[in-house]
Amino acid sequence: MKLRTKIAATLGPSCDSEETVRRLVEEGVSVFRLNFSHGSEKEWSSRVRMMRKIEEEMGKHIALIGDLSGPSIRLGILREPLRLRRGERVYLTAEEASASEEKIIPIPNKRVVKLLKRGHILLMDDGRVVFRVEDVGGDRVALKSLTDALITSRKTLVIQGRDLGLPPISERDVAAVRFAAENNFDYIGLSYVRGDEDVLMLKGMLVSLGAEETGIIAKIETPSALRSLEKIIEVADLVLVARGDLGMHFPLQEVPRLQEKIVTESIKRGKPVIVATQILGSMIENPVPTRSEIVDVVTAVREGVDVLMLTGETAIGKYPVETVRWLRRILETYEPSTPPPKITLPKDARISDRFASGIVSLAESLNAVIAVYTISGRTALRIARCRPSGRIYAGSPSKKVLRKLSIVYGIEPLKVEAEDYNRGLEELQEKVSSLREVEEGAIIVLTYGMREEPLHMVRIVQVTRRNFS
Repeated sequence: MKLRTKIAATLGPSCDSEETVRRLVEEGVSVFRLNFSHGSEKEWSSRVRMMRKIEEEMGKHIALIGDLSGPSIRLGILREPLRLRRGERVYLTAEEASASEEKIIPIPNKRVVKLLKRGHILLMDDGRVVFRVEDVGGDRVALKSLTDALITSRKTLVIQGRDLGLPPISERDVAAVRFAAENNFDYIGLSYVRGDEDVLMLKGMLVSLGAEETGIIAKIETPSALRSLEKIIEVADLVLVARGDLGMHFPLQEVPRLQEKIVTESIKRGKPVIVATQILGSMIENPVPTRSEIVDVVTAVREGVDVLMLTGETAIGKYPVETVRWLRRILETYEPSTPPPKITLPKDARISDRFASGIVSLAESLNAVIAVYTISGRTALRIARCRPSGRIYAGSPSKKVLRKLSIVYGIEPLKVEAEDYNRGLEELQEKVSSLREVEEGAIIVLTYGMREEPLHMVRIVQVTRRNFS
């Protein structure tokens, strides 16, 4: 069964073998994420080469996301994981790494340490670890652990209720953006977006690097991002609901409501949307998800998300393949009985959006699949925004476009050699008609984007001849 909701997996130590990555793709992964907060360029290069090799061997189109650290506060390097009990005291110091056996948490940012005041609440590990500042003095801050904790290197630290006004793109991020441009990444995830100007800044960087086709994913994870949500969605290519950091800035009971709001606004404005963090978090350690995690996934499906993104589950978890298999199993069980949410176009909607809506209405009235020939991918995106109940096949001569579309709800990308719209539509018709999942007698609505010249933009055909020999 072809899934409408896409599965993204994060590359990491748990899937550093070709065999594991190949099995992840076989189980349904169509998007891979590389977290630039961890590892070196040498490690990144190795993982990118491995993923692209498997993509080529398997004849797939797979999107690759590079995730920037952003203006986050990250710990330095610990000699070994630090285990604490609730009520214990630990010291935060302005240094790159812990150099003693004492209970020290290093943070390579003197500015942050100097901003801390007695009574501040610090959170880590998606809010599961909480500290209170007990005392401050110079480059050393005393903390009291309010929870049991296991602290490891490079974890993100949040000061509850505080926006430190750090630059949106760090020096490390600049190097990562350059790496992504040189290695033909399809998307870059921009962390801790505060407003549309942050997204536009990254767009400018990509243009200067000759990578203007690289899409930008705006990660919504702070109060300032929620306040500027509509403007951010308008300038971003995709939107990501970063539930981990949302849960550290807002009361946990608010996160489901915020998720629904971000998803709804993104779909309404025609932008694909990803939900990430703790999708099947318990499977980092266990081979079976919890019942509440299954309900959480079904909720996201009902909201109509484009992508469910696994992070630690596949990067460092014990059961990366089993996690993807379980996620696929849940989607296969609930997608057929869960109608996707429908949008209502505003009265002043652009003619291109109304055209896409009309194509979806026509296809659904005929119980047909949709096949769209696209040069830029925009028409396929507009059609997917309308959440048709049937399949969407997007044919393009551009591998870059096909990779970018593999992240979008309901779209199956197909390589088409023709670069002319009419010949491209004919080639796409032949390819779709030959697919095993397109049954004898099936109806196909074929189209391409609106053009100024008077071409035949819509065709309706029926599959009448099959040959599987």
